[in-house]
Amino acid sequence: MDGFHFFHVLSETVHFILHFDTHLDYFLRLYGNWTYGLIGVIVFCETGLVVTPILPGDSLLFAVGAFAARGALSWPTCFFLLGSAAVFGDMTNYTIGYHMGPKAVERGSRWVRREYVERTQSFFSRYGKKTIVLARFVPIIRTFSPFLAGVGKMPFRTFLAFSVGGGFFWVAVGLGAGYFFGNLEVVRKNFSVVVLGIIVVSLIPACVEWLRGRASRRALPNV
Repeated sequence: MDGFHFFHVLSETVHFILHFDTHLDYFLRLYGNWTYGLIGVIVFCETGLVVTPILPGDSLLFAVGAFAARGALSWPTCFFLLGSAAVFGDMTNYTIGYHMGPKAVERGSRWVRREYVERTQSFFSRYGKKTIVLARFVPIIRTFSPFLAGVGKMPFRTFLAFSVGGGFFWVAVGLGAGYFFGNLEVVRKNFSVVVLGIIVVSLIPACVEWLRGRASRRALPNV
């Protein structure tokens, strides 16, 4: 993929994320209940495939919660569907990391970007197993944490317990925020700005950990 096509795809992806409410409304009117399948697949891929970390996660939950408040979607159905999709996505990612991850990380891969791995490793170093829960609220790290849990051979039962708790908690918070605040007039008129704000705030912990890790490496004496 040349530079022009890459930036075109990136631009379309950003537009899709920032205006997900518009796309969701269009899909609902066109396909009705098939929309549940669409949002389930997106959440599964965003959490379960290391090649799709830029798919909408937080913005999707917020928009779905807002539509549930209007009665266009069922909140209980969305909660159990998206929570399950998040958990099964994690399990898939963990399995990929467990069996294939060490070679991909060691050799480097065009699909597994080294800086994403380093940010997630920094999270694991600081928070340990709790990373599986905390990372749910951090884009990109959310995608790579189960992958690295598999690479590090975290016991599956331990991983699953944290994944289930973190996955359903993340979905509940995202849907709840959209349900109670997504239909405020100021939010509906400035949805893209609100989503951008959510993304920026959620990325702050990852940036802080990355800067701390970089500062620590600089502080090490040269041998």
